[in-house]
Amino acid sequence: MNASSAPSTPSGTRLADLQIDDRFLRELPADPQRGGPPRQVHGAAYSFLDPGPVSAPRVLAWSADAAALLGLAAQPDDAQLAAAVFAGNHLLPGMQPYATAYSGHQFGNWAGQLGDGRATTLGEAIGAGGQRWEVQLKGAGRTPYSRHADGRAVLRSSIREYLCSEAMHHLGVPTTRALCLVATGDGVVRDMFYDGHPETEPGAIVTRLSPSFLRFGHFEHFAARNDIDLLRRLGEHTLRHHFPELMPAQGVPGEDEYVAFFHEVCRRTAMMVAHWMRVGFVHGVMNTDNMSVLGLTIDYGPYGWLDNFDPMFTPNTTDQGRRYCYSAQPQIAAWNLACLAQGLMPLIDDADPLHAGLELYRDEYERHYLAMLRNKLGLPQGGDVVDGAARQQGAEADFALVSALYACFNAVDTDHTIFFRRLPLAEAAAGPDAAFDAVADAFYAAPSDSARRSLGEWLDQWRARVAQSPEDAASRRARMDASNPWIIPRNWLAQQAIDAASAGDLQPLERLMEAVKRPYEERAEFADLAARRPDWALDKAGCSALSCSS
Repeated sequence: MNASSAPSTPSGTRLADLQIDDRFLRELPADPQRGGPPRQVHGAAYSFLDPGPVSAPRVLAWSADAAALLGLAAQPDDAQLAAAVFAGNHLLPGMQPYATAYSGHQFGNWAGQLGDGRATTLGEAIGAGGQRWEVQLKGAGRTPYSRHADGRAVLRSSIREYLCSEAMHHLGVPTTRALCLVATGDGVVRDMFYDGHPETEPGAIVTRLSPSFLRFGHFEHFAARNDIDLLRRLGEHTLRHHFPELMPAQGVPGEDEYVAFFHEVCRRTAMMVAHWMRVGFVHGVMNTDNMSVLGLTIDYGPYGWLDNFDPMFTPNTTDQGRRYCYSAQPQIAAWNLACLAQGLMPLIDDADPLHAGLELYRDEYERHYLAMLRNKLGLPQGGDVVDGAARQQGAEADFALVSALYACFNAVDTDHTIFFRRLPLAEAAAGPDAAFDAVADAFYAAPSDSARRSLGEWLDQWRARVAQSPEDAASRRARMDASNPWIIPRNWLAQQAIDAASAGDLQPLERLMEAVKRPYEERAEFADLAARRPDWALDKAGCSALSCSS
């Protein structure tokens, strides 16, 4: 049954009546062994399994916005059933739990088979308007791809994924979604920083949604094993259901269609990463197995946000070489796309179109990023410039202005989010001193005289630039405010919510979730959540440093 012909699920559908279907299982081969210990799986795209039961499942959080995607109510109609289903203790009709096989490059090195080591897909739910959503449990127990791990997740990492998935959506960043957070009632032993100090932490499971969780690594997996038949079947499945506009009239994709697919993945990835850079998001672990072919932010592990602007910032303690730091993300995405191109080579005879796709990524990234920077700074978009040389000069001038600003940030710790949000106030300020004072809330320390002078000169230059624009100040500020969030789910805010939830108090998490639903609106009741990072968060675990431990 195609998505276009699938019956729609009306809003407010009971969870027990949710329609489940799965084309992935029908169209691709299964591992003949169900469940079982971690092992190398050959000739299969997935393995059926049974989620490990938990002792006392309880719904801790439920996203009304994500629930609406499935046609479900803003609160579970049956909390006990919801807890059982989304803990893996109970299956609805049609649910056939499975984990998929994929490989990938981790920190630049080929890692071989990886797979869904702690993710279990329950099936495709047919949601509002017939849209299909893969329903996936993260932390539901061991799978054949768990290697040496237990497949479980702890409360702290589950809260972080639940929170950030939904916050990113409201920020306008392409992302997977999170439906709910369930406590398991069981303890999970984790050594947070791999330093020989394991502790038992409360276990939890986050239910996440996506049209597909297919990754670059799925294609790398079959190409590396020279399983060209399965690679081709995976490619056809992906195009047919997730890129139907690329399918040929005869219904069998060929080289041209796979080239077009790769180019589209490049476009979507460019847009996604440009958004990361716009809001100051650092993914933390951009391995190829953590990159979605749909161009969605996926796998919220040791992610972080820029507090003070630091292009070398990475929240991941495992990333000793800062491979995945903030400023490297655009280049790493290109590297990952090159790995995907290599995985598609068996389906494409000529490498030149793939090289062209990588150039397309770079062009698209620069185009999106420049447009977003112009919105952040209130600069004209340059859409009315017809002459190519003049357009290029305008782009170079705008990038130079941004580079000069970042040089000022290097001279004094400046909060990335607060500075851009306060910048419109500097335009209307009466004189240089007032303009400087308008953004002073963004500084983590008093600027030196030279730093103050440099930033004052930059503000003068910026004010002169925007004064030349035909756009009126009110329209410009509206455009800037729509691009520069007032509030983001900073790590220290998430950690406060985690600490409270661990003690049984869910109110801070609920309040933070409510605040990030409207991140571009300034609401007085959430002003404390829009403040600079406090000093205590500089060295607190979970605020400035995280690991891949879950």
